[in-house]
Amino acid sequence: MDMSNQEITLCASNAYNKKFYLNDNFKGLPEAIKEELQIMCVLYTEDVGGVLELVFDEDGNLEFRTSYEEGDFFYDEIGSVLKIKQYQNVKRELLEALETYYRIVFLGEGLDEEE
Repeated sequence: MDMSNQEITLCASNAYNKKFYLNDNFKGLPEAIKEELQIMCVLYTEDVGGVLELVFDEDGNLEFRTSYEEGDFFYDEIGSVLKIKQYQNVKRELLEALETYYRIVFLGEGLDEEE
């Protein structure tokens, strides 16, 4: 499954319609990981508002992307930056493991690379 040169959404949470989305391509992830992603994303949108997407770029890096509706005065831009930095620190191991999973399963990178 060659997915190079494209971005793939892992999951998203939307404060406006109170929904969480997990890409079907990742249904093979362990339930505990899927639950942790859901909790993390939903808590973000409950605290900050707007929409949060976790997206793999074409190189397999996991990015946090946020957006909000025009005129949404409840969206907390400063809180958004702080919350994402907090997740990147506290959930570093999870996020790195997801990047590794994506690179191996979706991009076909080998495990024989030495650090």
